This record gives sequence, structure tokens and C-alpha cells, in this order.
Amino acid sequence: MVLYLNANGQACSRSFFRLDSGREPARDWLKGLSRENLRSIGEDIKTLQYGWPVGMPLARKMADDLWELRSNISSGIARTFFTVYDRKIVLLHGFVKKTRKTPAKESAVAKRRLTKLRS
Repeated sequence: MVLYLNANGQACSRSFFRLDSGREPARDWLKGLSRENLRSIGEDIKTLQYGWPVGMPLARKMADDLWELRSNISSGIARTFFTVYDRKIVLLHGFVKKTRKTPAKESAVAKRRLTKLRS
């Protein structure tokens, strides 16, 4: 496993995409989950931070610079879209998956946020 370390030799830091209003939608989504589900996703985020880059089954590339974190939680399957920007993992969008395929609407939200982050 390759460890993606910052200049200080530490794991990647994590941050949340912030809207112009100051809201952080991915953080808000996480806060709305049960403690058990939040713990499961948090462990997966920690694995990303300390082991980036990681691949399947934990993370899957969705588009250029856009990845999804794949977490099994008690209420189903959670997906958290993220990017790596300036050696930081930036959480863009999250949802609980209800169908086999990732809904285009959810991918579109993440892609819009990624574009705004990069601009």
C-alpha cells in the first residue's frame, strides 16, 4: 500500500466542501446519521486519510479527480463523494444508496461541487 503523506510526513487531512452560504452539506449529512452509521463512515474516512490512494472495495473513481467512498452501514450502503485537492481529502457530497446504480442526480451534485472547488 502506498501512503500519501503531506510535507510533514503525516496522513492526508480531511475537510468539507463549503457553499458560499458557509454551509458544509457533506458534514450536515453526516451529522444526520445514527451514531453507529457515523462511526462506520468515519472509520472508512480514516482509512482514506492514512492509506490514500486506496481502491476497491473502499473507493472507486467516478470521474477525473472524483471518487466515491463506499461504506456499508446499518441502513444500507452510503456513498461519500470526495476529491484530493492540495493533498487534502475534501468531502463533497454524501447519500444513502437505494438502487444498484449510483443515481445521476447524486453524481451531478458532486461534479458541480468539484467544479466550484477547482474554480
